[in-house]
Amino acid sequence: MKFASAYVRTVDQINYRVGRIIMYGIFVMVGILLWSSISKTFFFPSLWTLEIAQFAMVAYYILGGPYSIQLGSNVRMDLFYGEWSDRRKAQVDAFTVFFLLFYLGVLLYGAIASTAYSLGHYSDEPVSFFTGLITGSEEIGRLERSSTAWRPYIWPIKIIMCFGIFMMLLQAISELIKDIAKIRGTEL
Repeated sequence: MKFASAYVRTVDQINYRVGRIIMYGIFVMVGILLWSSISKTFFFPSLWTLEIAQFAMVAYYILGGPYSIQLGSNVRMDLFYGEWSDRRKAQVDAFTVFFLLFYLGVLLYGAIASTAYSLGHYSDEPVSFFTGLITGSEEIGRLERSSTAWRPYIWPIKIIMCFGIFMMLLQAISELIKDIAKIRGTEL
């Protein structure tokens, strides 16, 4: 139980801090889109504004997801759920979280493969590519770029996506541990 409590505390603290910082990302997106409007109206249109706003929105959504799960502010079907006791909610959540864990596992594998592709790795083994980068047996190939006129590199946002999905997976496991503790009637 000590390990579970330490795990929950650590993951919750990290996701809380990241979420509190990322929630101010909305101001970054507003600033980018405001500059886009001003530059299109009074100056020459900026090529980078729309794509940077999209990248900022992805980072905002992906890195804010674990914080949203932690606060319980994610979307739920509340037809029956709102009337249940806390123990009954924990039982249902402990069952349904396995669907979320499976989904996040598949999503994380796809994000890792996509990140490996954006770094110039074209085979079917993305995990071995990253372990090869660490050991020095692999090197980064031709970096993927966006197909727009601005043509930024794609790998930074894909790394952010991998990190966010991984943190969401850790937060889902944390919520499972909290639900099991609630079912057993113990405090974490």
